[in-house]
Parts: sequence; structure tokens; C-alpha cells
Amino acid sequence: MKTLEDHLSQYASYHRDPRNIASHFPGILLIVLAVAILLSRPVFTLAGWPLSPALPVAGAVAIFYLRLDRPLGLLMSGLLGLAIWLGVALAVQTTAAWLGWGLGLFLIGWAIQFVGHHYEGRKPAFLDDIAGLAIGPLFIVAELVFLLGGRPALRQAIEERAGPVRRRQASR
Repeated sequence: MKTLEDHLSQYASYHRDPRNIASHFPGILLIVLAVAILLSRPVFTLAGWPLSPALPVAGAVAIFYLRLDRPLGLLMSGLLGLAIWLGVALAVQTTAAWLGWGLGLFLIGWAIQFVGHHYEGRKPAFLDDIAGLAIGPLFIVAELVFLLGGRPALRQAIEERAGPVRRRQASR
């Protein structure tokens, strides 16, 4: 299994332009929330408990994150829980509202992502490695941790492997 550093370095190699990285904060947030909304609607009963596809999917992804890194995995698990909570709140609305929010946020999120990749000049990472779909949310949380001064050794290791974030040149 790849390590946290392996996954984040590979993903980071597709994300070195600061505008692309910045676009991923709202883009990925909207996509994760949209998926939580869309997967929260079909509800089945298992041993008397209501269950939607959102919970086992989020659980599997949380386990993946926890196996990569306990502190980031715990943070991601909490954020996934928040996304599921919001997803359920919107999934219980009318079908039109559920689909409108779910599909709308999904499309807006991907549009923002593709604008960022236009600046990057590279295709999204998941087109070469499907694991990029799960690593994307972890990447933006790690980037936020780095911006707040946390995990400097991890940041340095990623930049050594993927290269530093390109600085924008001043326009003339």
C-alpha cells in the first residue's frame, strides 16, 4: 500500500500552480458535499436501523485515511461526518431540492476544478490514478494544515518529491 507521502506527492505533482490549489478548496468541498447529499437519499433498513449508501462509503474512505495517517484520518473522519450530516439534512427535502442541491453542487464543484486545471495546464490527477478521487479531499485538508503551520516535515517531503508550488510572476 502506498504511504501518505506517496499519495500526497503524486497528487501534488498535478497541483503546483497556486490558482489550481486555491480552486480545489471550494471545488472539492462542493463535490464531497454533493456526493454526501446524493448518496444520503436512498435509505434501506438494516437490523432496524436506517442506512443509506453514504454511510458505508464514508466509512470505507475514513478507514483508508486512518490507515494512511491517524491525525489526518481523524480530522477527515470528522469532516466526512459533517458532510454526511449536511447531506442527510438536504436528502430529506423534496426530490427536486435533493437533486437540485446534489447535482448543482456537483457540477459547480467540477467546473471550479477544471478552471483550476486550466491554470495548471495539466489534466486532473484522477484521470491517471482513480485513487485521486479519494486523495483530493485529503490533499486540501493537508494543504490547510500546512497553511496553518502544521506538519512541516510532511510538507517538505511532498515538495521535495513533487516540486515547490510555483510562485506567480508579477505582470508587467
